[in-house]
Amino acid sequence: MNTPALLHGLREQLRDGGLHGCFLVRDLRSGEELGIDPDTQLPAASLVKVPLALATAERIRRGELDGATAVDVPPGRTSTPGPTGLARFRHPARIAIDDLLYLSTCISDGTAADALFALTPTARVNELLREYGLHGITLRHTMADLTDTPAEHLGPHDTEGRLALSLAIDAATDGHGHPVRQLDNSRTNTGSARAWTDLLQALWTPSAIHPETAERVRALMAHNVLRHRLAPDFASDATTWSSKTGTLLNLRHETGVVEHPDGQVFAVTALTESRVPATAQPAAEALMGHVARTLCNHLRQR
Repeated sequence: MNTPALLHGLREQLRDGGLHGCFLVRDLRSGEELGIDPDTQLPAASLVKVPLALATAERIRRGELDGATAVDVPPGRTSTPGPTGLARFRHPARIAIDDLLYLSTCISDGTAADALFALTPTARVNELLREYGLHGITLRHTMADLTDTPAEHLGPHDTEGRLALSLAIDAATDGHGHPVRQLDNSRTNTGSARAWTDLLQALWTPSAIHPETAERVRALMAHNVLRHRLAPDFASDATTWSSKTGTLLNLRHETGVVEHPDGQVFAVTALTESRVPATAQPAAEALMGHVARTLCNHLRQR
């Protein structure tokens, strides 16, 4: 199948599945790429934990932070579905910066991420990204701000989150403005599929990022425990899949790298918005993986 026909068919599949998707797959050896709306900026959700990990690891390498330093973390006491790790702790904890880095990146622990943001604010993370020549990703707020959505406030009155999800879906403007600030591109953390892929390329190939720092972030992403989205289409005994997911209201994202035994390496980013007001959408997760894998296979066979 030729490339225009392939992309047309994938767009139709996404539309029929209730998704708007922005995808980009890039061969990190040749630079060739294939995508669907890769330059559209979307709210980043938990993908911001990758640049946070990068900034934290680099500051540890420079000696600005000591990874062994223990940080007092208050309990999250979260009761709504979704958040993991310290967000569900009932009592205070003392955790080393190195271990907060693991929790934030590998199990997407928002409370751990905010403990790291207290040490390296969003403005400093943005500064380091620009220092590395990485543009198109902007951090504006912490994870606590990110998760303070209508879903948190409606609580038990919002059956299975449908009121909050309906608001997320129906209130968006064509320019990605939104009354829910976490979904408003002018007020939230944002990035495009191209920008997240550029970050992956800088981590997996020689770049302005120090090799020691890049290797540490790659190792963290390789140990990501959330593997229900793109991993089923990319992980196997013969390949390595390293990634980070992001989920918020109707947003489902993942950005990662697949490394094949023959030396081929592909960066893959999938950013999606669902038009279906349901929290559990396994078919949407499967469709994301199918589209990303189809793009990757087409690029690999060129």
